[in-house]
Amino acid sequence: MKKLFLMLAALLLVPLAQAAPAYKEGVHYEIVKQTASAKPEVTKFFSYFCPHCMQFEPIFEQLQAELPEGVTIKGNPVAFLGREMGPELQRAYALATLLKVEPKISPVFFQRIHVERQPPKDRAAAKAIFESQGVTAQEFDGGIDSFAVTGLVAQYDRNTESLNIRGVPATVVNGKYLVKSEALTSAEQYVSLVKFLLAKKE
Repeated sequence: MKKLFLMLAALLLVPLAQAAPAYKEGVHYEIVKQTASAKPEVTKFFSYFCPHCMQFEPIFEQLQAELPEGVTIKGNPVAFLGREMGPELQRAYALATLLKVEPKISPVFFQRIHVERQPPKDRAAAKAIFESQGVTAQEFDGGIDSFAVTGLVAQYDRNTESLNIRGVPATVVNGKYLVKSEALTSAEQYVSLVKFLLAKKE
């Protein structure tokens, strides 16, 4: 009887084992820092000049909608794309974040660059995009070179360097785990992997 019970228990556990995600270090994610962040967070590294980053936006929005409460979402624009406008649009993102208009501003930058093929070539063009979304010239001029914006841009660059980000889009979970998106086959798998990494305790 005991043997039969053990066999039944084993059969019941098989579906559970198959359902559990088998995500492996080196295959689905890399450790880019030994110490994790104190609180759960997901950081998206991107560039407005990256077409794949534009295509990734709906997937990241799906992730945001499914994350548990208490997880901090961060955006980190990189400077290594877009030549001299790479750092300029880092500032634009930082300002949009501080003014709480980033959800309106970012789609316009992606649209102008990848759909309309009219990338901003200087700060005045970036400013015009802000004004088209209701930000006044005074707000833009007063903030774009502010101490707060400069500090955020410095943090973006430190994050990019310390986590060895060399391509975008890239996702880092808890400041420690870099998602290897090339190993994933669907948005659902991406969301599942991020949740798995958020729950890792090692």
